[in-house]
Amino acid sequence: MIKKLLNYPLIKTSGIYTITNIINKAIPFFLLPILTIFLTPTDYGLVSMFGVLIGFIGPFLGLNVHSAINRRYFDYDKNFTQYISTAFYILIASSSLVLIVIILFSDVVSEITALPEKYLLLVVIAAFGNSAIQITLSLWQVRERALNYGLFQIIQSALNVTLSIILVVGLDYGWLGRVSGQVIAISIFAVVGILIIVKRENLKFSFNKVFAEDILKFGIPLIPHTLGMFLINMTDRIFITNMISISETGIYTVGFQIGMIIGVLQDSFNKAWMPYLFKNLKLNSNLVKIKIIKITYGYFIVILLIALSLSLLAPFIVNVFIGDAFEGSIVYIMWISFGFAFNGMYKMVAGVIFYERKNKLLSIVTFITAILNIVFNYILIKLNGAVGAAQATALAFFVSFILTWILASRVHYMPWNIFKYRKEEN
Repeated sequence: MIKKLLNYPLIKTSGIYTITNIINKAIPFFLLPILTIFLTPTDYGLVSMFGVLIGFIGPFLGLNVHSAINRRYFDYDKNFTQYISTAFYILIASSSLVLIVIILFSDVVSEITALPEKYLLLVVIAAFGNSAIQITLSLWQVRERALNYGLFQIIQSALNVTLSIILVVGLDYGWLGRVSGQVIAISIFAVVGILIIVKRENLKFSFNKVFAEDILKFGIPLIPHTLGMFLINMTDRIFITNMISISETGIYTVGFQIGMIIGVLQDSFNKAWMPYLFKNLKLNSNLVKIKIIKITYGYFIVILLIALSLSLLAPFIVNVFIGDAFEGSIVYIMWISFGFAFNGMYKMVAGVIFYERKNKLLSIVTFITAILNIVFNYILIKLNGAVGAAQATALAFFVSFILTWILASRVHYMPWNIFKYRKEEN
């Protein structure tokens, strides 16, 4: 029975994603004890805000071209190489526009994030590199080459960490050393990823107006959705930086990274889940849909139990692995853990909406949740201090999950009440 279960395609692929994703995320996680010794909470706060800014400009710079490739792979058998090529042209054009905007408003950006103006170019470079890498990863994902996907990320993370240790510990570059390690690793692997695509796809760079319209039609409506998810994920750190201190942002970020263990697990499963879901929904069978829902409900239970377990282990993890200056991060871990569990539950039901290409509706839901998250952060931080930011994140993810589930039930029929459906069948 166990052997049969392990050979089940979804479980097998998900297992590969999970193992490689855990290794990938464990590499920088084990860097935490080093960074929390050699970096101050203020340094860590600046590193965090660097990541926040990458996350903010990412949707505008990348225009979700990798998501369009991911979805359209199942529709275009011919000329898909030209589709990929057109996506790269769009990526280059949008990156140039974002760079111009960053240059024009560098003083405002610097004031909000506390990052020095002269280093903002690194943010654009990293965001462009991430988008290029995502195209490579998306192609592996839709072709269910989980091992390639995982190894690529693991090697990138290993280089990232190695460079960071050299620059932070060996050369004493502080927060800039950590940021530079990330940018160099991303840049190298963006180039490697593009070369892999060019060779594997026999890519000849050409532009197709019809494909460009399709990519933009798919990707642009996702900007509010992606931006909304960014606001849900990152608003907490922006508020803490501006309402409390950049130092507390650093402490909060350490707790967030530990709670993100749940994020790693749910993201790993989701990478295997989406291709599986799309293929099975095309069958349009109620029996298959019931099977999908059983997996979904089982997932809900498991991810919540894992979040609870991590919450209970939080004091041990911090006391053993983290520097004394970051001991205050314990209070954030439980809220962040459950927040990521709710986010994983959201992804399970959101796939139905992506399948129906109702991106605009999902964007509206996500953006509404993001606005609520801003309100939650302001109120809860005022009431409870920095821990209110973690509480706001968990609440926002829960609201996002519930609203998305309601929307999913409207755009595509799924027998969510499987007991009722069985009764009707009998």
